[in-house]
Amino acid sequence: MLTHSAVKAARPRAAGYKLFDEGGLHLYVAPNGRRSFRMRFRFGGREQLLTFGSADDLSLADARARCQAARAAVRRGIDPRSGGTPVCEIAQVHNFEAVARRWHAHMLRRWTPVHAGDVLASLQRDVFPAIGAMPVAAITTPTVLAVLRAIEARGRFETVRRVRQRISAIFEFAMAENLVQSDPAAIVGRALMPPAPRGHHPALIDLDEARALIAATELVDAAPAIRLASRFLALTAVRLAAVRGACWDEIEDLDGVAPIWRVPAARMKLPAAKKADPANDHLVPLAPAAVALLREARALGQGGRLIFPGTNPAAPIGEAAIGGLIARAGFGGRHVPHGWRATFSTILNERYPDERSAIDQALGHVAMGKVEAAYNRAVRLGQRRSLFERWASLLL
Repeated sequence: MLTHSAVKAARPRAAGYKLFDEGGLHLYVAPNGRRSFRMRFRFGGREQLLTFGSADDLSLADARARCQAARAAVRRGIDPRSGGTPVCEIAQVHNFEAVARRWHAHMLRRWTPVHAGDVLASLQRDVFPAIGAMPVAAITTPTVLAVLRAIEARGRFETVRRVRQRISAIFEFAMAENLVQSDPAAIVGRALMPPAPRGHHPALIDLDEARALIAATELVDAAPAIRLASRFLALTAVRLAAVRGACWDEIEDLDGVAPIWRVPAARMKLPAAKKADPANDHLVPLAPAAVALLREARALGQGGRLIFPGTNPAAPIGEAAIGGLIARAGFGGRHVPHGWRATFSTILNERYPDERSAIDQALGHVAMGKVEAAYNRAVRLGQRRSLFERWASLLL
């Protein structure tokens, strides 16, 4: 049994260790020197762990009293970690979907709305139907592997990688909340097919083929928002995430003489320190063809903040929607949404080699400070507007 002197004398070692008392109570000494009173107990057929607090704040006598109270709760069918919640309610509060949604809400401040929507959509589509109702503590590595292999069977190897990372992050969150003791998704990747080596995004670099793709996508039976977003992506040569998350309040002077799409720095591919500075907003001058397209989107009357909403007006079109449109148009494997950036760069650099700097800035490749950004907007924006107008004329 523990004694007061033994608790005080416990010193850290290279690895954490335990000094046992009785009834599952023990002192855990971490390598960093932190000492805490914990209790092991069985609940729901599984071994669980309850932490009472730091040994610097809690006496041995208090820890024993709490251990006795916790054991009494277990005998009454109550999980002592739940603050008195009966076991029938615990299963609801601590099922995988409930924990995953708490993790998602916790992460929202760090994500863009589009990324947050993609994360939740992947869980709703591929994970919740299989294990959402299961108690999070009952999910094992083979269970997670079965979920991921079902995705793998569809040939979606990149999706498997992302979903595994998200499941693992959820379990790390659950570990921090003392709901589970380990992450069953941590090693499951070793039993999955490795993703294909990353290479260049397939892209059409011949102008006639690019024109043919635009024409072919217009003939595919797809939601108007998807077809418009696909053409807008081609006209603006931005990243796919920027188009999917495009909002009406980012469009300036649409019915004026110098329309611009101001993509917030927070939604650009930038270092975190630059995302908060409006000086790093990416300005895309809108050619007449892009303006006409936006007016068409506005005339659809779908309302909401998003220019290209999905079936849910509050959410963007799906992450794979434009890629699917391109594939159905007969260009699968030859061109992907991100490929429009290579198409834009290749064709314009061949025709206007002296304007390489403006082409790079049009793609958002050039990071600028506040002074340079102000100069760029005052002097170089006109050159980039001319580029986008020439690009639209070439493409359409």
